Amino acid sequence: MLNHTEVSEFILLGLTDIQGLQYFFFILFLLLYLTSVLGNGVIVIMVISQPRLHTPMYFFLGNLSCLDIFYSTVTVPKMLTGFLFGRQPISFGGCLAQLYFFHFLGSTEAVLLAIMAYDRYVAICNPLCYTLVMNPRTCLLLAMTSWFLGFAHAMMHSIMTSQLSFCGHKHIHHFFCDIKPLLNLACSSTSLNMALLNVVTTSIALGPFILIILSYLYIIIFLFQKVRSQEGRWKPFSTCASHLTVVALLYIPLFFNYTPPSSSRSSKRDMQVSIMYSAITPALNPLIYTLRNKEVRSTLNNTLGRRL
Repeated sequence: MLNHTEVSEFILLGLTDIQGLQYFFFILFLLLYLTSVLGNGVIVIMVISQPRLHTPMYFFLGNLSCLDIFYSTVTVPKMLTGFLFGRQPISFGGCLAQLYFFHFLGSTEAVLLAIMAYDRYVAICNPLCYTLVMNPRTCLLLAMTSWFLGFAHAMMHSIMTSQLSFCGHKHIHHFFCDIKPLLNLACSSTSLNMALLNVVTTSIALGPFILIILSYLYIIIFLFQKVRSQEGRWKPFSTCASHLTVVALLYIPLFFNYTPPSSSRSSKRDMQVSIMYSAITPALNPLIYTLRNKEVRSTLNNTLGRRL
């Protein structure tokens, strides 16, 4: 594959060049990153080590926590370095690698959230068939499918971006290498890249979201038709509260940034929205699942109690 570039490196301009804000942001995002790595790491360890959590729901939660650890690691450490030392150079290959892993992990998470919604649908609407439908082999295949779709989606964008020519401008108005900021710097035609971004990326985001909405619509219809008591309706739906919160935290900024991808929008606004799903959401996810899920909370308390 030939690389038609004349620019060997780019400069990431970061969130701000105001020194006082840089130190504040460094502390803030360092705390968020540590929360993400430690919180999600604890969930992964619990899911692996605790037999009571060896169920489809927690298998997918373990995958989600792994994704969040890697997802924040793709962008936040480079951003933290920028806060300390100013504008950060990044090689063309490093830029493509960051773009690839960001979209690989992000796409995988979007598909995985749809699979988790389907898991809740089967558990609530077909409880007698749950263990048969969501058997270990099926769960593994579903998880592998989410990772494969993310891999294919990211590979497509990485290959297409590597074919562009960059001749002159190398300052990226962002804290990481994303597709749209790179397309703005290209001096060759980006019409095919934009078409793929509009069609494929929107489909990767919108497809799982529609499946999530349908799953919860079926759950709501089932509960209102089959369950008579108010308490009986709320109890199964309360198990979905953590998942719905995580879906909202990911999809609201995601749709704002990529659906539809508009080159006319402020790059600064895009960058601010990107912070939500690249740094803040991975840190909040373990807190949401720990605080709102009694089983995870109970297992964590028991684990900590034994070690103390």
